[in-house]
Amino acid sequence: MAVIIGYESALEYWRTVGPRFLQGLKKRRSATARARKALQAQEKPRLSAGNRRPGGCSIPVHALVGSASARTQAGSIVCHVRSSLPEESVVDAGQGFFVSTPEFCFLQMASKLSLARLIQLGCELCGTYVHADSGPAVRREAPLTSIAKLRAFVEGAEYAYGRTEALRALGFVMENAASPMETVLVLLLCLPYRLGGYGIEKPQFNYRVDVPSHMRKLADRKYCECDLCWPDLNLAAEYDSARYHLDPERQESDARRRGTLVSLGFTVLTVSRKQVIDGTAFNRLARQIANLTGKRLRYVDPEFTRAHLALREELFRGMVVEEET
Repeated sequence: MAVIIGYESALEYWRTVGPRFLQGLKKRRSATARARKALQAQEKPRLSAGNRRPGGCSIPVHALVGSASARTQAGSIVCHVRSSLPEESVVDAGQGFFVSTPEFCFLQMASKLSLARLIQLGCELCGTYVHADSGPAVRREAPLTSIAKLRAFVEGAEYAYGRTEALRALGFVMENAASPMETVLVLLLCLPYRLGGYGIEKPQFNYRVDVPSHMRKLADRKYCECDLCWPDLNLAAEYDSARYHLDPERQESDARRRGTLVSLGFTVLTVSRKQVIDGTAFNRLARQIANLTGKRLRYVDPEFTRAHLALREELFRGMVVEEET
């Protein structure tokens, strides 16, 4: 029988297999049609001998069923009732398994996560890193989805549970982050006061700055990538991750890149892990960036401090903050 995997299990799957298994729209339509028939069959999902399941999915597996009567009491499966499936919402993972797409996962998790955590998840799905519960994040070759794809899917899923929360979160999701700490840094800086952020103008993640041909003699590269960039302001912030920057050659390359950006007229800030984690240090950093971006901070305490501390707690929950020591 077919098992339709969703929620945390689908996220585990995509974090493991990556974008190579996304499949095109035609295959998604076909898989969704077959998965809908499986929902209508009202069969109770079960795993085969040995609890065989798609890569990355741990026990218990979260599965979608068509009604409460189709729930199973098996300890290896947690059932979630979904009487219908949105268009192009699953892929065929083989051996009788269908897996919710990254867009459908985002919509499903909207009913389980806080707003801050949902925004954080959206940034991961649209970024080039993989969150890990028990170890440091790893790089992904390409994003699993985009803001445009997430929005189109959620808007098309009329009356779906979690739709309102998902659309609200999408107003704050950003694309192309390369690490969890980059995401945390930007959300703490840029979310509005009411959510605990400093309301600073959003930068662009991993922005490419081309070196003009007439300045090539001043640089050893044709372009630079900035972790965070406000291109209209010629401002860049580089997150100095010890995990990726301890290698002497990498340190040397980073130093030359920063020198190139300065020669191009950029102000370059280096942000350390301690500055992000330590609340007092982060407040100083936020004030520096606010000053450089022309943002006049007008938050009111103690309401803002309470919201900011709550946001920090949410964003750091489940993260391995020691990953870069």
